[in-house]
Amino acid sequence: MDESGKLVAVIGDEDTVTGFVLAGVGHRTVEGQNFMIVKSDTEVPAIEDAFRSYTSRSDVGIVLINQHIANDIRHLLRDYNKTIPTILEIPSKDQPYDPEQDYIMQRVNLMLGGQA
Repeated sequence: MDESGKLVAVIGDEDTVTGFVLAGVGHRTVEGQNFMIVKSDTEVPAIEDAFRSYTSRSDVGIVLINQHIANDIRHLLRDYNKTIPTILEIPSKDQPYDPEQDYIMQRVNLMLGGQA
């Protein structure tokens, strides 16, 4: 990929990923794709592998992940300390967003003098 832009990767439920792919975020090549649909029977190691893959790619600038899925790999998110790609937790249609679980919001709160 040229240096003019980076991809957005998505790890989410079917509705979330479909929406982002329809909006033009999806990118599929021989090497792979930049999105993963997580269903109720998707195993946590597969989610972990996708997260590691997307965060190690030089062509990915942002990784969007549904918060309820991020909770399954919270141990990886806590250890993640790179700026790019940036990890953003987003709500899903069926699961509300809880800013107290979002590690970025926790870091912002600490920087503003709040508690963890």
